[in-house]
Amino acid sequence: MANIKWILTDIEGTTTDVAFVYDVLFPYFRTHLGAWKNVDSIEMNEVLSETQRLVSEEIGATGLSREMLFNQLLAWSLEDRKVTPLKQLQGMVWKTGFESGALKGHVYPDVLPSLQRWKSLGINVAIFSSGSIAAQKQLFGYSVDGDLTSFFSDYFDTTTGMKREVETYLKIADKLNCPAVQMLFLSDIPQELEAAKAAGMDTLQLLRPGTMQSWPTCVSNFNEIK
Repeated sequence: MANIKWILTDIEGTTTDVAFVYDVLFPYFRTHLGAWKNVDSIEMNEVLSETQRLVSEEIGATGLSREMLFNQLLAWSLEDRKVTPLKQLQGMVWKTGFESGALKGHVYPDVLPSLQRWKSLGINVAIFSSGSIAAQKQLFGYSVDGDLTSFFSDYFDTTTGMKREVETYLKIADKLNCPAVQMLFLSDIPQELEAAKAAGMDTLQLLRPGTMQSWPTCVSNFNEIK
């Protein structure tokens, strides 16, 4: 991996404990979702419009009321659906939590020193997560180790493509103006690693606590990445 110019990293199970997402962020979203039902903004209207479009596409239902659209978003949340309008709304709700101090983004202790080391070596770092770009910036901007956003040169979410599709990683490489062979992708999910590898990237599986090895190349933390 001597020729690596970019590191592309996942969040859940990679930089951040999955439990933080499922035990802290998701419950916070569901608890505070009701307060957003009367919010009238361009961003909210985009979320609801895209929700209606997806529901129409999936089951043919049209003309859903605002209440029904919010119920659909809640249902998707309970199913952990990786759909863009849900991710956008989650980011909006979490933003208030991070800004108020009610939420602090979890990152493993080895993340910050590794980010510092990579920066000193001239290696760029980008994030690719199913969570919205806004939510990604909030997690790292209000992390337990302070504001880490200066260490990341770019962010990608499902608006670029799905995480298990080869084409998505090719798009990311093109956006970063870097050959895929000069990129390293970090994730705990083998299907994501498989897609990145098929696109030409180097890959490493993170074996955080609770993750079983299911990929030939793996490390237990960022300090082991040489």
